[in-house]
Amino acid sequence: MRLKFFIAILALQIAWLLSMVATQEYALAHGKVILLETQRVDPRDMLRGDYLILNYKISDVPTNLFSPPIQKDLPFGTKMFVALLQGTNQFYDVVQASTNEFAPAANEILLCGKSEKRWWSTNSVHVDYGIEHYYVAENTGNPRGKLTVQAIVPASGHPKIKQVFVDGKPYVEATSQ
Repeated sequence: MRLKFFIAILALQIAWLLSMVATQEYALAHGKVILLETQRVDPRDMLRGDYLILNYKISDVPTNLFSPPIQKDLPFGTKMFVALLQGTNQFYDVVQASTNEFAPAANEILLCGKSEKRWWSTNSVHVDYGIEHYYVAENTGNPRGKLTVQAIVPASGHPKIKQVFVDGKPYVEATSQ
């Protein structure tokens, strides 16, 4: 009886792990690839090692792009939906935002995020998409050059970082020279 219970628990844990991997792989295989502009902040954490904090141009959403219009600051953690459209420079820009889910136009991508408080911003809302941290190899957390991010957006709207580039080169190549 105990052996069967142990095997059942072990099988459930393995199934849970495999489902997490399958979900991530499905998102990477079937999601829409977008290119995002970043503004770099380079910290180092003694426990986690080197990583980049990526602040995207699409992270600060002007309040005039909200539909329906917002009248006051949004509470921290408010779920938000942001529509992106590819610009002439290959990067995606915000064209519409809402606290209610909406259907984007055919050529737009819908991202999900959460609002964050920024005391210095009065005419925009800062959005956290869950792709603001990128962990890198030790002593490579301060690259010189322009950073850009290639992200995958699955149907759920929660983006994942696929690749980070420094001056157009993949991060690993740019920092190994």
